[in-house]
Amino acid sequence: MEPLPTAAARPTGSPARIGDVAALAGVGVATVSRVLNGHVGVRPSTRDRVVEAIEALNYRPSSLARSLSLRRTMVVATLLPWFTNPSAVQRVRGIVEGLTGSAYDLMVFDIESEDRQRRAFELFDRGERADGLLVVSTLPPEAEVDRLRAAGVPCVLIDAVHPSFPSIAVDDVAGGEMATRHLVELGHRRIALIGDPPPEFRFEWSRDRTRGYERALTSAGIEPRSDYVREGTRLPHVARAVASELLSLPERPTAIFAASDTQALGAIEAARSLGIRIPAELSVIGFDDIEVAAYVGLTTVRQPLLESGRRGAKLLLETLAGRPVEPLCELLPLELVARSTTGPAPDR
Repeated sequence: MEPLPTAAARPTGSPARIGDVAALAGVGVATVSRVLNGHVGVRPSTRDRVVEAIEALNYRPSSLARSLSLRRTMVVATLLPWFTNPSAVQRVRGIVEGLTGSAYDLMVFDIESEDRQRRAFELFDRGERADGLLVVSTLPPEAEVDRLRAAGVPCVLIDAVHPSFPSIAVDDVAGGEMATRHLVELGHRRIALIGDPPPEFRFEWSRDRTRGYERALTSAGIEPRSDYVREGTRLPHVARAVASELLSLPERPTAIFAASDTQALGAIEAARSLGIRIPAELSVIGFDDIEVAAYVGLTTVRQPLLESGRRGAKLLLETLAGRPVEPLCELLPLELVARSTTGPAPDR
């Protein structure tokens, strides 16, 4: 058997091998392997020498060497549903910005169903795959809440609230009320709502916006009409079909509040296909202020999507650094952005 190569014998520019690490640390290859695999049967002083050799030879990225030394994964996991939704994309962008400059890599886990949600928390509730969790637009099942707390896995919620974890959110009831009040102040009384299905993943933001819609109508002395409320319409093409139904009613609405900008875009398409002028004959308002909203002139309730992701990431980094962070709910501000898709009611 050939002798183990030393760091000095390695050709300039060639990648380091496990034998190089072993030789530099003064241990056997098996010991280096045990350190790399996280085995506990290695003396701390020996582990430290191996980690130092890994760093000196750049055998692995420096983040791995740090993780070995600290016994951490140096990974932050983000769990969220509807990953391709524009609002989710903006939140992830904010998370990336918030983690910039830290030692942590980001892993994103897309939740498509309640079964996949359960699987996601089973993967991460022991801290073996990630040092901390950012949970976006969903709530952990109660059993997973208990496991996360028992394992001491830092967890921050974004766009959701739970008393056991720090939360970054907005007041969706107030947002729904804000959107509907804008239409009422323009003289609209026949105001329809396009919302989402009943709560998924234990998450009720759309239903909260519906509550705000109903509150604003009641405050204005307008009786909410069940035939004006449609749910189960997250996808834009479904929202378009539902809006077409609303606009074909014998007494069609003069305004539509959509619980998201993507749904509002579907409503606009439906109106245009029916030859209904916006905003002369129909006003449409959305929620979120995704990037495309400004380009199409969509009136909307702006929530700070990017900032929510950035703030959640910063809060998690504080927790990972050992700074005490009490469970809290930080509500970010909402803002009405009036553009060209809303105007005075046609019969005003």
